Amino acid sequence: MNKTQKNNRGFSLIEVLIALLLISVGVLGMVAMQGKAITYTQDSVQRNAAAALANDLLELMRAQPAGLPAASDFYKAAGTGFASVSSADCVATPTSASAQLACWADKVNKQLPVSESLLTNDFYICRTTVPGTCTTAGSAVEIQLAWQVRAGACMDSGDDENTSTICYYRLRSEL
Repeated sequence: MNKTQKNNRGFSLIEVLIALLLISVGVLGMVAMQGKAITYTQDSVQRNAAAALANDLLELMRAQPAGLPAASDFYKAAGTGFASVSSADCVATPTSASAQLACWADKVNKQLPVSESLLTNDFYICRTTVPGTCTTAGSAVEIQLAWQVRAGACMDSGDDENTSTICYYRLRSEL
């Protein structure tokens, strides 16, 4: 064995170990990205469901404009509950606004991860002149939906530490 081969002995093993280390770091990065993609996909699905539900309610309100925007059985203040209804009562579209609102709330229960307290305290449908505030003035209607998520999973969380467990979706529209 000559002197250069002696000096290079084991060098290929080091190259292989470095290559394995780099590949491992790359695979771990891909796994982390996949985990984030799943989280973002779930958030997107829930936001899409919330947007569709808010649009459904807005169209129900437009279909029964009696009293709007001054007063309506569709309006619900935060802190008040929805009327209870069985799913069987919602097979055919009810004719009264309050029954339609109850059926809409039943649909929300099926499509979003909500609790009874969320439906009561964080959902509202009202007239407004200022976003996020219910008033008895103005011609705009605001619909707020809320759903539960793991801490930090709400992508638009207003808290800097991203510890919120509730996501919100608001729709404002002129009727």
